[in-house]
Amino acid sequence: KMSLKSERRGIHVDQSELLCKKGCGYYGNPAWQGFCSKCWREEYHKARQKQIQEDWELAERLQREEEEAYASSQSTQGAQSLTFSKFEEKKTNEKTRKVTTVKKFFTASSRAGAKKAEIQETKAPSPSINRQASIETDRVSKEFIEFLKTYQKSGQDIYKQCKLFLDTMNHKRDLSIEEQSECAQDFYQNVAEKLQTRSKVPPEKVEKTMDQIERYIMTRQYKYVFCPETTDDEKKDLAVQKRIRALHWVTPQMLCVPVNEEIPEVSDMVVKAITDIIEMDSKRVPREKLACITKCSKHIFNAIKITKNEPASADDFLPTLIYIVLKGNPPRLQSNIQYITRFCNPSRLMTGEDGYYFTNLCCAVAFIEKLDAQSLNLSQEDFDRYMSGQTSPKKQESDSWSPDTCLGVKQMYKNLDLLSQLNERQERIVSEAKKLEKDLIDWTDGITKEVQDIVEKYPLEIKPKSQALAAIDSENVENDKLPPPLQPQVYAG
Repeated sequence: KMSLKSERRGIHVDQSELLCKKGCGYYGNPAWQGFCSKCWREEYHKARQKQIQEDWELAERLQREEEEAYASSQSTQGAQSLTFSKFEEKKTNEKTRKVTTVKKFFTASSRAGAKKAEIQETKAPSPSINRQASIETDRVSKEFIEFLKTYQKSGQDIYKQCKLFLDTMNHKRDLSIEEQSECAQDFYQNVAEKLQTRSKVPPEKVEKTMDQIERYIMTRQYKYVFCPETTDDEKKDLAVQKRIRALHWVTPQMLCVPVNEEIPEVSDMVVKAITDIIEMDSKRVPREKLACITKCSKHIFNAIKITKNEPASADDFLPTLIYIVLKGNPPRLQSNIQYITRFCNPSRLMTGEDGYYFTNLCCAVAFIEKLDAQSLNLSQEDFDRYMSGQTSPKKQESDSWSPDTCLGVKQMYKNLDLLSQLNERQERIVSEAKKLEKDLIDWTDGITKEVQDIVEKYPLEIKPKSQALAAIDSENVENDKLPPPLQPQVYAG
């Protein structure tokens, strides 16, 4: 096709220049550096496997060096040959080396320059070496450009402002995370004001545009501003995670959670809510993290509604959310909350259901951090025993049995307990069925009485059928006595 178009324009194109550089006979694609799709995949797969193998070798070598350094430090510790200053210097070097090792696994390789000649010889592009942005970043950038095409000229201005902001943020890496957050919030506000005042964009479209801008910017800035090393976010994450693990014994009854997980539909809703709150950590954009919180909250409301057979209230929602957080133990919870607070579009947090659910999540985390015996209506001794792991409220019933008790007796009492629960459930179902039957009978009697009252108030009177009027020109016996019709007469004048 490329050759035909060129010939129509009067331009000669050599067909050999369009073929794949590997010589397979297929046409190459400029986007794949002259390779066809099949050859490009093969070359990319080879380069990728080679890169993975080299990363594994590097990790093993660094691990061996770390073990040797640790062994040497242990052997020389008794002789006290190292001074305090040298020890601190070595500790700093070890920490730097560990950080560098982790970064090598999760970022593009820093040895791209050393392999540049080898990649150029094979002509196979290796995204793990050459590209600076991830696949998700490239996809978000393309979608953002396609979205801005609807704005025409103003879209170009928005894109230039976003690029300028990203360049500015790249030069402000030394600033604190709070100062970077202020820069992002000021940028959101300025862009929104320009869209409303200069471009005269409707409010609905402004909100949609701001969501796209936030998605584009924060996807590119995520690895720099999420849980940075200059903050104590990671320390708070570990503290909250440890706290939630220590509270594994908390039951729904202690929190007054109006959710019955024995109902299959309610159990499914609880699982979905836990999945959504855990999935929040995999998202990059603050708005997408808020969407996970919103989905989790809606599943909670549905679980309460199914259990109570009535709409849920705010008093029922917060204890259930606390229970979901305790049961799910979401990863990097504090880091995600801080990231949303710092870099989310302020209109999302101050208005709408996303802001409401996010506020409740912050309250739930604060409650978990300060949870004590009084909060659960427990004595301080029981609370301390549960926290220390000496006993658990779930195991009290089984611990009350003596070690010599027969297993059959334990199973029998367990079955009796299940039967009593089933009996209570059956009685509840029967009582509800009788209530429903009574309601149907009352409804039928009420309808019958209303119909009778209407019939008595407006009785039906059947009048005799009136005789139909006959037409003048119809054949009727009664019309035989009529005079004959007038005949036209002609008079001679």
